Amino acid sequence: MKIGYARISTDEQSLDLQRDALTKAGCAEVFEDRGVSGVAAQRPGLEAALARMASGDVLVVWKLDRLGRSLPHLIETVRQLGALGAGFASLSESIDTTTAGGKLIFHIMGALAEFERSLIVERVTAGIAAAKKRGKHVGRPRKLTPEQIAHARDAIEGGMQTCAGMAALLGVDHSTLWRAMRAANDAMPVVMVRRLPPSAETIEGGRNGRH
Repeated sequence: MKIGYARISTDEQSLDLQRDALTKAGCAEVFEDRGVSGVAAQRPGLEAALARMASGDVLVVWKLDRLGRSLPHLIETVRQLGALGAGFASLSESIDTTTAGGKLIFHIMGALAEFERSLIVERVTAGIAAAKKRGKHVGRPRKLTPEQIAHARDAIEGGMQTCAGMAALLGVDHSTLWRAMRAANDAMPVVMVRRLPPSAETIEGGRNGRH
C-alpha cells in the first residue's frame, strides 16, 4: 500500500498540489502537516504516517524536501523504513527505493552525507588546533577578566558593594560573578604561614615595658 505525506511551511500555502499528485500516484492515505517548517523536529503528520507504515508499504512524497530536515535526516528516515521492510518514493525526483536504481541513489546519498560529516569534523578539529597554536581561548568566551574579578572581590569584601550590585555594574548575572570569584580563589596558590613562638628576649622586653 502507498501512503502519502504532504507538508507546507505556512498556513497561507496550499496542500492541493501535493495532495493531488499523491492521490494520482495511487496513495490510499495521505498524512499532512500544515504550517510546519522543514527544520521542525516535531511533525505530527509525519509521525502518524511513519507509525502507519508496515512491511511492503511505500511512503510517497511530492518532493524530497517535504520529508527531510536535512540530508542526514532524510537518509535516516529511509533507513528506518527499510528496517520495517517498507519503501520510499519521491515523485518529483523519480526516486523509488523499491527498485534497484532507487536503492543505488540512496546508497550514494548516504555516502555523500557521511563524507560531508567527515569534512565538517576535520575542519572543526583543524580550526581548534590552529586557535590553540595562536594562543586563543577555545570554548565559551570568558565574560570577566581577572582584573574585573579582583576589583569585584575587593568591593564586595570591603562592604562597598553587594554581589548582585557588582554583577549589575559588570553586566553579568550575579551567579556568573560568584562562580568567577570562586574559580579565582581556587586557582590562587595556598601559602602556609608557620607562626613561631616569641623568643625569651622578646617576652622579657615586653614585661619590662609593661612595668
